Amino acid sequence: MRYFLRIAFNGTPFHGWQIQQNADSVQAHINYALGTLLRSEVVTIGCGRTDTGVHASRFYLHFETEKEIESSPFLHQLNSILPPAIAAYAIFKVGETDHARFSATQRTYHYHIYQQKNPFIGDQAWFYPHPLNLEKMNSLAPHLKAHTDFSCFSKSNTQTFTNNCKIFDAEWTKTETGLVFRITADRFLRNMVRAIVGTCIEAGTGKLSESDFQKILESKNRSEAGASVPAHGLFLTDIKYPFNTI
Repeated sequence: MRYFLRIAFNGTPFHGWQIQQNADSVQAHINYALGTLLRSEVVTIGCGRTDTGVHASRFYLHFETEKEIESSPFLHQLNSILPPAIAAYAIFKVGETDHARFSATQRTYHYHIYQQKNPFIGDQAWFYPHPLNLEKMNSLAPHLKAHTDFSCFSKSNTQTFTNNCKIFDAEWTKTETGLVFRITADRFLRNMVRAIVGTCIEAGTGKLSESDFQKILESKNRSEAGASVPAHGLFLTDIKYPFNTI
């Protein structure tokens, strides 16, 4: 039987989702906790990779087991094993071909910036105290939605067959503490959101025009785009599937 598990995690203490040699990861803790409860080795597949320090308020993974799982007691036991930085919220049975990564149709990320010194949110938002022009930053959104190849915002030497993505929505809005960038696409490349944010910052400071941004997109060259912003302001916030999830 195949199950989907919905979790959230604070990425600060981890080197991303995926298991790595000599580095702590979210996946390693999930595999250990599930294996302990189910008394067998468990292999999990996540909805995507997250870089070191990136957070997720909504993250799905799937695994298979021969045992029938009762949701409420299982989640209680699972959370008692998981470290404080990881929480499991829902578990449900899916079809044998439903896949946490490949069945996903949309993913949404938020990037948080705070502009007034605040001692309580430093590991979940990036402190940028300089003035930013929100209108100029939002003027780049139509260019993102109209474009397809995002090589200019991707890390080099990645194991992807294509750098094509479909961006459905992208918007900067003000918050009580600063700004948040929301972006939704069918898929994302490694480092893509952080590179887009860094380039938007250049537009917000007046260093970059819309025509400059269009040239960056057309260049397909990572060195033409802005610097990547720090990971700790980035959250994976939603995943959409063609079937019901909880």
